[in-house]
Amino acid sequence: MRALSEFVKTRRKQLHLTQAAFAEKAGVALTVIRKIEQGKENLSLKKVNHVLLMFGHELGLINITHATRNHTV
Repeated sequence: MRALSEFVKTRRKQLHLTQAAFAEKAGVALTVIRKIEQGKENLSLKKVNHVLLMFGHELGLINITHATRNHTV
């Protein structure tokens, strides 16, 4: 989640937008932006992708091999 929070915060600041202004442009509640930037883990994937769409990105599945996994589920 840290990479996501840093990505969103950095990109938002590059656009010179406050969290409130960015939330309005992204069409989400201010709390969504705050939770993302704080690295909260209980986020809606749909809302995260809505925010990332502002930068031309989205979260998705990544196929990793057993050797590169940090842990198993």
